Amino acid sequence: MKYIHRLALGSFMICASLQSMAVTPGQVRFINEATDTAKITSILIKLADMGYPEASISAKTATDMLLGASYAKDLLEGTDEMLTVSMDSFDCMTFVETVTALALTSNERRSSWHDFIYNLERLRYRNGAIDGYGSRLHYVSDWIIDNVHRGNLEDVTARVGNASYKVKTINYMSSNRDEYPKLKDDAEFERIKNLEIGYRSHRLPYLKPGNISRAALRDGDIVAFMSNKQGLDVSHMGIVEMVDGVPMFVHASSKEGKVVLDRLPLADYAQRTKDCYGIRVIRIKE
Repeated sequence: MKYIHRLALGSFMICASLQSMAVTPGQVRFINEATDTAKITSILIKLADMGYPEASISAKTATDMLLGASYAKDLLEGTDEMLTVSMDSFDCMTFVETVTALALTSNERRSSWHDFIYNLERLRYRNGAIDGYGSRLHYVSDWIIDNVHRGNLEDVTARVGNASYKVKTINYMSSNRDEYPKLKDDAEFERIKNLEIGYRSHRLPYLKPGNISRAALRDGDIVAFMSNKQGLDVSHMGIVEMVDGVPMFVHASSKEGKVVLDRLPLADYAQRTKDCYGIRVIRIKE
């Protein structure tokens, strides 16, 4: 995919009581409520039966159970900003968020889809609460910083390998306003511009492709592919899966049209991706 932004599909609403959630029923949209809630429950029950394993194993298990789900471009943007839930189709970002929310819910020793919804909102929105389009963590760097600050994630890039650093200004959305229908609204446009101020000359840690194979990666790590595109930080995301000691990765692939374990080792994929100068590694907090 060329860049990450999200469009929503479907119009199904939650009818159940969501007492533990910050969102109200009217702020949640399932693509298919019956199958989505059943899939969430089946994964969480599987993790419970495994004794609520550590986050890396939970993420790997959830990842494996979502293999083959269809790729759907731009899943999140609807008429109104809503917490969109899809378990049968993903873009790369929603796939990573879904796996991470499942692992966080298992970490809490919970097995209800209501708790998954709560954790998905915590991951996707600034300060963990939905408050319009501008509250969504659109940039992956912003997503990382906000979730690290709240204890959901760890940026382990510099810890797992020989990290390099790049200084970059992140302002793709405001510089390409016409690509984002919601930014036709001047108030939303100004809201995005204001958050981008914090990412002027932003210092980004990353592993060069040549250093990936030697990095101490593990199952369930989140990898973000760093973009050369002006104003953009990340072009793609996935979940690490170790195969015979070699870091591979699972992702929602537009080329394959589904969630796949990529044929190429992670290092080779990064090396062959023209828009990529390296990866960032994020770990789900235990």
